[in-house]
Amino acid sequence: MVLMIKNARADRAVRELARRTGETIAEAVTIAAEERLAKLPAAEERRSGSVDRVRLEAILAKFRANHVDDPRTDDEIIGYDENGLPS
Repeated sequence: MVLMIKNARADRAVRELARRTGETIAEAVTIAAEERLAKLPAAEERRSGSVDRVRLEAILAKFRANHVDDPRTDDEIIGYDENGLPS
């Protein structure tokens, strides 16, 4: 099977990757593609709208830890009076 990429930037990146890792160009491309695919959610997960619950809980915990309960109204926080003028 042949894969031909006519892109100078891609060529430079793959050759540099192969040089640094000591892999062949084919190995470097294969491993890089497999590693990137492993980081992506499966197509079925994207279509189903599934949520990474662990990640979501971490985001919510961070939000809750930084939340400030302010008794002022929205207008008071923004700095406008009941007529919409700066207070």
